[in-house]
Amino acid sequence: MRKFVADKSRLLTNTTKKNTAATFLLAQSLSSPHTISSSTSSSSIHHHQSPLIRFFTSIHPPLSSSDSMPSSNSSPSVTLDTINPKVLKCEYAVRGEIVTLAQQLQQELLDKPGSHTFDEVSDPLILYCNIGNPQSLNQQPITFFREVLALCDHPAILDKSETQGLFSADAIERAWQILDQIPGRATGAYSHSQGIKGLRDTIAAGIEVRDGFPCDPNDIFLTDGASPAVHMMMQLLIRSEKDGILCPIPQYPLYSASIALHGGTLVPYYLDEATGWGLEISEVKKQLEDAKSKGITVRALVVINPGNPTGQVLAEENQRDIVEFCKKEGLVLLADEVYQENVYVPEKKFHSFKKISRSMGYGEKDISLVSFQSVSKGYYGECGKRGGYMEVTGFTPEIREQIYKVASVNLCSNISGQILASLVMNPPKVGDESYESYSAEKDGILSSLARRAKTLEDALNSLEGITCNKAEGAMYLFPRLHLPQKAIKAAEVAKTAPDAFYARRLLASTGIVVVPGSGFRQVPGTWHFRCTILPPEDKIPAVVSRLTEFHKQFMDEFRD
Repeated sequence: MRKFVADKSRLLTNTTKKNTAATFLLAQSLSSPHTISSSTSSSSIHHHQSPLIRFFTSIHPPLSSSDSMPSSNSSPSVTLDTINPKVLKCEYAVRGEIVTLAQQLQQELLDKPGSHTFDEVSDPLILYCNIGNPQSLNQQPITFFREVLALCDHPAILDKSETQGLFSADAIERAWQILDQIPGRATGAYSHSQGIKGLRDTIAAGIEVRDGFPCDPNDIFLTDGASPAVHMMMQLLIRSEKDGILCPIPQYPLYSASIALHGGTLVPYYLDEATGWGLEISEVKKQLEDAKSKGITVRALVVINPGNPTGQVLAEENQRDIVEFCKKEGLVLLADEVYQENVYVPEKKFHSFKKISRSMGYGEKDISLVSFQSVSKGYYGECGKRGGYMEVTGFTPEIREQIYKVASVNLCSNISGQILASLVMNPPKVGDESYESYSAEKDGILSSLARRAKTLEDALNSLEGITCNKAEGAMYLFPRLHLPQKAIKAAEVAKTAPDAFYARRLLASTGIVVVPGSGFRQVPGTWHFRCTILPPEDKIPAVVSRLTEFHKQFMDEFRD
């Protein structure tokens, strides 16, 4: 009887969800392209609805407060007017409107195969080029990393004879080493709030090998990817809207979102597209002085290297200038280095800001530096495992205590992510059983990414009205759209940014999902989009073909 009631309840719930979604999608498809803002009154919305939409909403009307609450006079306890205004101000374009539309389109294609002309070209039907999520686009995980994770999560099999034939000897040995560092060998238990001490030791040793300078394990804070670490630092530094954070424009929306959520002010400095998205210290100085003149106290400078969304790799001399500037101005240097493994051009190398500052002779007392790393990018692409860390240097013991307090509020980061972070910084070495297969997997992924980047870059630059800088690193291209005035005016009529207008049309015509450049901010009057280089290599020709055909038709339609 209980099973019957539960099944019936699920059926009713699913039916309600489907009907609500159908009504919403119908309204989306039949309404005008004009976006209805959150401030539009309900009577105004009803006035503009078509009879068909009103018919469907009358069959499945939204639940009223009287359906769920006993008093007919009650009103919602939470409205857009009563929630934290900082949340309303926060935006995250990487998973914004275009992605929502893509997900609706994906469902439509599943429900009605053949309803769009592009759905027979390739599988998956929708090509998600909007986010750096490698394994969702068929990148395979590194075998050694997954073997160690599996053994750590189920240590009972370590003593079984069959395990020797299924797992490499060095993966088994590494799993034992890691488990011995975990109290009770319990991977399901909380750890120290900074992360398991033995894993931090391993990461610190890996940083020393990378940089050639000492690293203190106590400077390492393991986090669920790099994003929580960024939020922690914003929470620490921002006191009010009078505190500013210098951010590169274009920027990764995590920074504008976290600054908004914590009530600070984003102080933009513009990268120079004409010089390959170069970072000019004169521009940073100009923006710093402008912020000061407005009464803003600038607390930190964010640098993303390699760049997101722009894909540039900073030259070593440029990094030295940045370090000198931060030291002189007393700014915290927030170094986003999550793409440090993703460098595709032989003339550029990744150098951490820690290495640069120490090579200049600057130590703990000279500059405050926070470096972010993640297991989500690189050649590993373990986004769903949520592993990462920040290395915090140049802060007093009193401030470090406050950082630890903030970290401890979240208890600890997940243990699988912690283990992965240690593996990333200490992979198999020459002579280990897994070294050859590990190197082949790593090199295969990175060389394929380089080829994909070059193919897409060349294709974009061959199109009328598109220019694209070289992808030196990271996982993205950020081409500039030189749109006809007719297209810009059409976007104005649709009440959307021109690059968002382009991205919507691209999605509807091709199933390709990109992020409008306006979501990353850009020089006023310029338009871009961000496209990942992550679709499988055998799908890149389809991406190029779809994009080329669409763009030619778009330019013909809106030609001045």
